[in-house]
Amino acid sequence: MSAAPAPPPAAAAAGVRARRQRPPLLVLLAMVVVAATVVCAIAGAAIAPHDPDAQDLVAGLQTPSAAHLLGTDDSGRDLFSRLIAGARTALVGPLLMMLGAAVIGTVLGLIAGYFGGWRDSAIMRAVDVVYALPSLLVAIILVGVIGGGYAVAVGILVVLFGPADARLIRGATLAQRSLPYVDAARTLGLSRRTIMFRHIWPNILPLIVANAFLNFAYALVALSAMSFLGIGVAPGEADWGRMLNDNLSLIEDNPVAVLAPGIALVLLAVAMNLLGDWAYERLSDRGRAR
Repeated sequence: MSAAPAPPPAAAAAGVRARRQRPPLLVLLAMVVVAATVVCAIAGAAIAPHDPDAQDLVAGLQTPSAAHLLGTDDSGRDLFSRLIAGARTALVGPLLMMLGAAVIGTVLGLIAGYFGGWRDSAIMRAVDVVYALPSLLVAIILVGVIGGGYAVAVGILVVLFGPADARLIRGATLAQRSLPYVDAARTLGLSRRTIMFRHIWPNILPLIVANAFLNFAYALVALSAMSFLGIGVAPGEADWGRMLNDNLSLIEDNPVAVLAPGIALVLLAVAMNLLGDWAYERLSDRGRAR
């Protein structure tokens, strides 16, 4: 009996690429965690079994049951419903911070890395000053002095995280600036803006995307820490960091009240890191295939 013919090289290579592009199990689980958080953030009011802000002092301090899956707090509010509602601030704030820092860092890093000279010096000296500051401590102090709550905290973190992105992207731009394709683009007479944003930027995009996902995790932890300290979201608002603080007194009677928001924070942060690593690999492989 003759052996089956070997697949042609092109088909074998396509099969290898398909297997490499298939997300591994951990990435699939990370996608599920992020998707569940997005659903809760968008449709939390529709899927929550109870009103997350409704108080019932008679039903206060209950342990997990069929009526209240995670129990209730000392005001009788359903903790499972509040966990669902808290997904909104856990997602929106870090997402805005991630996008804002990426835009600031990309623009400043490309300009500093491509132009060099006085532009590079001016941008990097300002970046060094901000980068030397302890971001979370500065944000806590500024929000405490200025007030404004969650929105101000997000804006301050954008300004504080942007310089770190600028340093990273400047280094990547410097590495790309001396490559032959950039010299060829200059020879063709392309404008500097076109070279930066249509040629260099796509080649450093994997790094930008991976760093943006990492920033999301940092922002999630930072904003939750500020809410835990009472200077993030408004008192009484459903937020995972705030839930950790509000339910600390229940840790002996109902440990789930503290563990649930803590586990949710860890799962979302880890999931975004895994997705960032996977996106970096996918974009890098696509760039090498071109």
